[in-house]
Amino acid sequence: MLRNTLLMMIIVFTPSAWAVLDIEITGGEVGEHPIAIVPFSWEVKNRAGLEDVSKVLSADLKRSGRFELIAEKKFLEYPHHGGEVNFENWRALGVESLVVGRVVPGEQGSYVIQFQLFDIYKRAPVQDAGPAEPEYKIKQIIGYSLPSAARDLRRTAHYMSDLVYEALTGEKGIFTTRIAYVTAITQAKKKNYQLRIADMDGQNPFTVLKSHEPIMSPAWSPDARRLAYVSFENKKSQLYVQHVDSGKRQLVSSSKGVNSAPAWSPDGSKLALTLSRDGNLEIYTMDLNTRKLRRLTRNGAIDTEPAWSPDGKSIVFVSDRSGRPQVYRIPVSGGRAERMTFQGKYNARPSYSPDGKTLTLVHGDSQGYHIAILDIASGVIDVVTDGRLDESPSFAPNGSMILYATSGARRGILSAVSADGKVKQRLVLQEGDVREPAWAPHRN
Repeated sequence: MLRNTLLMMIIVFTPSAWAVLDIEITGGEVGEHPIAIVPFSWEVKNRAGLEDVSKVLSADLKRSGRFELIAEKKFLEYPHHGGEVNFENWRALGVESLVVGRVVPGEQGSYVIQFQLFDIYKRAPVQDAGPAEPEYKIKQIIGYSLPSAARDLRRTAHYMSDLVYEALTGEKGIFTTRIAYVTAITQAKKKNYQLRIADMDGQNPFTVLKSHEPIMSPAWSPDARRLAYVSFENKKSQLYVQHVDSGKRQLVSSSKGVNSAPAWSPDGSKLALTLSRDGNLEIYTMDLNTRKLRRLTRNGAIDTEPAWSPDGKSIVFVSDRSGRPQVYRIPVSGGRAERMTFQGKYNARPSYSPDGKTLTLVHGDSQGYHIAILDIASGVIDVVTDGRLDESPSFAPNGSMILYATSGARRGILSAVSADGKVKQRLVLQEGDVREPAWAPHRN
């Protein structure tokens, strides 16, 4: 039977306390791009209790694994705008990119973050330069003034991180995205489950749903405004769709037997899901407007864990029709299922990368269950984690990282690994157990 989708679908949680997820860098290589981020100046009367935006920027870029952050103790100067920078000082440190900035008062008690990103080695010509002026100046890559209320300074800093990351890598940043996860606490011998949402760095968590029964398989809609999930609050598996902002939710599937593993179509109009309404676990699609079901698989084996391809033309799923759990692909229009994984005796929980070229999945071997990446074109599987019980992988919306659940110190924790396996980090509650992570797309 498949490990994550047994008929009873029982989740075992240890006692926990609700807390922010703290990120720890647990291993990996130093990024290739040397960058210096000078602590921003605060030109305000009182900054007590305000978020340090340059620290947030530094932490974001460090976690990405793409940058080598130059230690502040090496700095030869502390400029806060381009006119104060002696670029030779930064060249001497091997810096390629430099961020300087300041926080100034805005309107009606708000603030403005002014920052500049420079390329230390590229030069731009100065038009109409006089005889005493330089003919070239260091190239400013980007420069912004970002208004922010005090309560939004951290989120504005994440947006600043997105701007810097995209300017230097050409890829869209992920620092303003969010994650969903399930955690639990035992009180008076009863388990209380929560479906929670937090910023991608574990900060600013809030609760979407509380229940005395298990919650499973949260899945984000393509616009990051809705969550589909499975709840056992009525003593059976039922599938809900909930709007994140309003909290309103709809029961979308309560068929007899199992209702599980929701996955959104790329346009957000349909769900793929696993149902046992006809006596066996099979893959269906549901039109969310009409609630019309369409059965895709017809096999005596267990078919479960669907995931929609980014182009909307096919669905991958897990089946033990070959004797052991492996990943298969079937056209959305129906037809013959094609086996995709042949390396290893266990491959499950597939999820597409944003470009549709790879799948992340759980790969089982004699050493345990690990997160791996399947190159669809070649069929080669590359294992990127080394835990004994890694599960529930979810790609970041730019494909650079994979969020997953694992076990540590007798409890469930979340971890993340770069798609190349070089950077590893861990998201840990101070106490308790956390599972079932899902990384949200960029919000439309």
